[in-house]
Amino acid sequence: MSITTVETLIIGGGQAGLAMSEHLGKRGVSHLIVERQRIAERWRSERWDSLVANGPAWHDRFPGMTFAGIEADSFATKHQIVDYFEAYAQQIAAPIRCGVEVKSLREKADGGFRAETSEGIIEAAQVVVATGPFQRPIVPAVIPADAGVVQMHSSAYRNPAALPQGAVLVIGAGSSGSQIADELARARRQVYLSVGPHNRPPRRYRGRDFVWWLGALGEWDAKVVSPGTEHVTIAVSGARGGHTVDFRELASRGVTLLGNAGTYQDGTLQVAPNLAKNIANGDANYLSVLKDADAYVREKGLDLPEEPEAHMIAADPPCMTHPVLELNLAAAGITSVIWATGYAMDFGWLEIDVFDAKGRPAHERGVSMVPGLYFVGLSWLSRRASPFIWGVWHDAEYLAGQIAGRIARRSAVGAAVAGP
Repeated sequence: MSITTVETLIIGGGQAGLAMSEHLGKRGVSHLIVERQRIAERWRSERWDSLVANGPAWHDRFPGMTFAGIEADSFATKHQIVDYFEAYAQQIAAPIRCGVEVKSLREKADGGFRAETSEGIIEAAQVVVATGPFQRPIVPAVIPADAGVVQMHSSAYRNPAALPQGAVLVIGAGSSGSQIADELARARRQVYLSVGPHNRPPRRYRGRDFVWWLGALGEWDAKVVSPGTEHVTIAVSGARGGHTVDFRELASRGVTLLGNAGTYQDGTLQVAPNLAKNIANGDANYLSVLKDADAYVREKGLDLPEEPEAHMIAADPPCMTHPVLELNLAAAGITSVIWATGYAMDFGWLEIDVFDAKGRPAHERGVSMVPGLYFVGLSWLSRRASPFIWGVWHDAEYLAGQIAGRIARRSAVGAAVAGP
């Protein structure tokens, strides 16, 4: 097989890989991106039809390009996001090869790295892993495959019409689960929604989007996950112009809310008696954002309109006061189960000892313990903003500086050894 030699290899052609390419290019660092499918592939083939960005267009972008043809406060569709990344790759002249899958990555005995790909061998002095945090869909082994219902991860869901007729159970109520449940309810499907621990920020408050508030309140720059919130998801939506996710409102439209899904036996799913607690904790998060925002307005003397009505919480619906604790799927008419249960990382191809005791990449702001190996695009890489479009751009800037510095140091050592 052919062997290609590059200074720096970037694995992954999504937002992280493109951000890395831009900053390496600015520093004159020769590099190559390999992408196993197409630019922004997950936005193309692993998202439902009506999905839009969870942040407004003025925010969910790179600094060097705005979205074409849409208002700054609107929410880009998945197709517009794909177009954006393709245009950005052209703007920065990203050296990318699509359709090249990395089968394995190993350290070379004499230094550097050797990647075995579907198109041959690539050797590089530095490698940046930019495959992101959403690699392998998580589908808990709870309901057996022969249970007589269609089961899929949210990444495989497309639209209500693509599902069999009948009721739908959605397990997981973060951004994906809550939006899919809403779409199904609007398509007049009977929906059961399992609601676990979550944060539920206001979409807008006092004339500002919640992403603005997270910036103003310093939340985007948080360095570590708050204790006890490692598995708490965020329920927020850009659908239909953007709105605050309100589980009581979903219940008022016929959605049956459930607690966490438990075990399954003889056609019946056990449901944890924690629905009211999960909703209450989500309400507390929502109200805390309002409280912190009000305090910020007072402190800064801002002229932003008050919204006393935003502090009102509706009465609990019957499905909360008298929760379902056992759900017989057949009796409920459920024919489909959608698992909106997130993703796991998958580095099975990365044959380098660079992982911690929990199997996660060990790094400091993306710089691994293995000289020349870097990570970008992971959740909490350096701060809360790290996995988001604009956040990954800033992490890539830092890492490009680290890589350029390493190259300069190696070059200086080489020149000193060579002598005059």
